[in-house]
Amino acid sequence: MSLKFTILGCGYSLGVPRIDGYFGACDPMNKKNYRTRCSGIITSKKRNILIDTSPDMKAQLFKNKIKNIDNVFYTHEHADQTHGINDLRFFYLKNRRRITVFADKKTKKYLLSSFKYCFKNVSEYPPILKINSLKKLHVFNDFNEKIIIKSIPVQHGKIKSISYIINNKCAYASDVSRIYKKDLYYFKNLKYFIVDCLRYEKHYSHFNLNDVLNLIKIIKPKKTLLTNLNNEMDYVKLKKKLPYNVMPAYDGLTLSI
Repeated sequence: MSLKFTILGCGYSLGVPRIDGYFGACDPMNKKNYRTRCSGIITSKKRNILIDTSPDMKAQLFKNKIKNIDNVFYTHEHADQTHGINDLRFFYLKNRRRITVFADKKTKKYLLSSFKYCFKNVSEYPPILKINSLKKLHVFNDFNEKIIIKSIPVQHGKIKSISYIINNKCAYASDVSRIYKKDLYYFKNLKYFIVDCLRYEKHYSHFNLNDVLNLIKIIKPKKTLLTNLNNEMDYVKLKKKLPYNVMPAYDGLTLSI
């Protein structure tokens, strides 16, 4: 099976550039410094599984020629992960069926409260989504192959976020300040580790560069991709600081799992 993971957006909550055009330390001449809000997608021959509905979702899907969404998994309830949800309406209109989304208890409560119209009959518009509780393991069949998604809770400042591990090969941990010791073994010896790396300095709710470099000495992934990058993290300058098997992500980067 040709299973792929695409990093749709690798930028922090304000994106790069910010809405006022400010690039910070990032070179605006380098297209890899244009970063939309964090999101990713798992694609197989017949299935597209989206992780998070960022405010930039429409542009991300258009740019990457994604013409269908089968399922959505949420990492957590913050606005930069959820507020593009309304753009899923197109896929309901196209396929005439509600999209199944998965979320943990807290995120589920937030979605049902903030976007009730997407899930319930509360207006003249039909609901477009149905929500399921997130399990530790989800398995999807794609012809004779399987897509296996493990959900691992991690700390994200004062709240929990979910990291996802796909087919025991690729981990997506876009918002994380701590991976619990008891769960570290899930992350060991992966093919790809896509991980939050907000900035150089310490931050209470995100990994910084030193946090990531220290962690990968323990879990030893073959390749690490840094995401959730803010406007201090110029692509070229950051890449020069990194070991050979670590690189900054960029919007549209596609990995074969």
